[in-house]
Amino acid sequence: MKPPQLIASIEGAVDYLLGTIAGDIVLAIPLGVGKPNPFVNSLYRRIKANPMRRLSIITALSLEKPVGKSELERHFLEPLVTRVFEDYPDLDYVKDLRAGSLPSHLSVHEFFMKTGDYLGNEVAQQNYIATNYTFVAREMALQGVNVIAQAIAMQDNGEGEQPVYSLSSNPDLTLEIVEISRAAGTPLLMIGVVNRQMPFMPNTAEVPSDFFDVLVTDPVSTHAIFAPPNGKVNTVDYAIGLHASSLVTDGGTLQIGIGALGDAIAHALIVRDRHGEEYRRALDLLCIDGLANRELGRFVQGLYGCSEMFVNGFLKLFEANIIRREVYGDVVLQQLINEGRINHEVVNADTLRALLEAGRIHQHLQISDLAFLQRYGILRSEVSIDGEQLVMQSIRIDNDLGNAAAFDRIAAAMLGKRFTNGIVMTGGFFLGPRDFYQHLRTMPLQQLAKIDMTRIDFINQLYGDEKLKRAQRKKARFMNTTMMVTLLGAAVSDGLESGQVVSGVGGQYNFVAMSHALPDARLLMMLRSTHEDDDGLVSSIVWNYGNETIPRHLRDVVITEYGIAELRGQSDSEVIKRLLNIADSRFQLQLVKAAKAHGKLQSGYEIPERYCANFPQMLNDKLQPFSQAGLLPDFPFGTDLTDDELHIVNALKRMQHAAAHPTELVTMAVKSLWEGKEAPHEYLERLGLADAKSFSDMFLRKLFAGNL
Repeated sequence: MKPPQLIASIEGAVDYLLGTIAGDIVLAIPLGVGKPNPFVNSLYRRIKANPMRRLSIITALSLEKPVGKSELERHFLEPLVTRVFEDYPDLDYVKDLRAGSLPSHLSVHEFFMKTGDYLGNEVAQQNYIATNYTFVAREMALQGVNVIAQAIAMQDNGEGEQPVYSLSSNPDLTLEIVEISRAAGTPLLMIGVVNRQMPFMPNTAEVPSDFFDVLVTDPVSTHAIFAPPNGKVNTVDYAIGLHASSLVTDGGTLQIGIGALGDAIAHALIVRDRHGEEYRRALDLLCIDGLANRELGRFVQGLYGCSEMFVNGFLKLFEANIIRREVYGDVVLQQLINEGRINHEVVNADTLRALLEAGRIHQHLQISDLAFLQRYGILRSEVSIDGEQLVMQSIRIDNDLGNAAAFDRIAAAMLGKRFTNGIVMTGGFFLGPRDFYQHLRTMPLQQLAKIDMTRIDFINQLYGDEKLKRAQRKKARFMNTTMMVTLLGAAVSDGLESGQVVSGVGGQYNFVAMSHALPDARLLMMLRSTHEDDDGLVSSIVWNYGNETIPRHLRDVVITEYGIAELRGQSDSEVIKRLLNIADSRFQLQLVKAAKAHGKLQSGYEIPERYCANFPQMLNDKLQPFSQAGLLPDFPFGTDLTDDELHIVNALKRMQHAAAHPTELVTMAVKSLWEGKEAPHEYLERLGLADAKSFSDMFLRKLFAGNL
């Protein structure tokens, strides 16, 4: 491999790209925070101004700073966005795509969209690529990708030493795309753009400089990473999180996602580990059928995290010493640990003996055996092979593990103290609030080394290294969220029955399939029992739906705030009954009627009375004492918002909700006008209402004050 072109400016790198590729440019950029925004913006502007060139961008999850949909929201958000997102530069193509002004010679294809952001956007909907996350690299190759540009981390090694580089957040697809292109002999320009705010991630994410064709070191490319603030975790989220956490087995494997539900699950696991008595009491109140078959104990062995998205919840579990079960990149070693024949907490003679008996190492150690044993800390790094002997400094011992005397001497003098290169968290990409990135940037190296950001095809499927993955991913709990579930057990997670895409399939299908392929794994599909649409409040459990992300034959465990439905191996009628038990009681009767009308439920069936009190107030009454005691806080992992901002947000959300419900809005308006409250002056200034003169502004001012 030849050394990369070192280019000190963004514009110079764009010049190089345009001069190197004469025809159409098909640019792949990572999903989420791995995009080199300044470089992409410069390239986009150049080609936008030159209709003779064509640019196609293939990516996912293009993130944009929030701007607010109303004047009130815009006034409120401006100082918050400045503080939280700092100098993060928005992507020009996102602005044009949202505005419907994308030029015809430029196109954007996403395989996963920011949830709900592009509903009704014809260009975005038409250019969406439906694919599993695991197959995206293949699809990019089919689209003719000839350039990859990625934000990378750089680590200086001191004067006279070459810096080292990391793909940081996004080795997920990049490593595979490069591999596919080079194997096919397809031209591919790999551009790494250094952003010194990106955390330097070791292990698989660390790459040599010649991995890149071009390295860009312009200071302009260093900017704040997109950092969405933690969302509020409400009672419904906590109820789901508590239920889900009680199905996680100590010594197992965990996958969770981003957002309030992910935070709720992570916090519930911490509560289970640290506040066992209160955890049990909360679950006892929530579980109508009792606590049989629930996992309630502490995490003695800990968990291994394996998830396409490494989120803040995982980091908090890591810091709480719950994500701590180490896995190793050798199948025999991992199997011996699983079987209890090797204790990975300590290296001793039994370690060496078990590996010898399993045939993993030879009686007379070979060079490959030595490398393996030293990689995992079983033999000390100073040990070498010299002819028929093992040598360490002045110590020389016969290289014969079958000789009892030599074995004992080797065990006494040459063994390491503890295992090394164990991994507790495997992820494909990360996204989190500001303190998440800061923790990664400042984490001690020995802890950071336990996190492996790697290829998505390693995480999301069993194919390739299957024996190793099966050994590592024991007792896995794959937790996924969905928008709706049909009464027959299908999940609707990515789009509407109109064909409009809400987000994307992502890796959900892969994790679902994996949960059925691993003998001791379970799929936990979670959803809130109701949601709001144009018709008002509706059930999230429906009879059927014209779009399904996960078909009914892959149904397993479904969780709402009202409980757990175990669906694996059940008949259709039993699946329906169990889902009815965890549906909101305001919609149960119409669901029963639909199931009976289609011949899937006995005509005389009635939902047992104990499941007919599934109402929000009941849930609030059960969990309120735990919230008041501080066990279930609104923001378990903190928030970037001040107390005043939280007050304002809550009032604006009430107003926003009422605006979609005319009767509620009228009641709210009358009450606000009648009470005649006034909001604090600084709040009114923040919202641009301090000098309200028009009738509409004065009305909003009263409405806002009434909702504080």
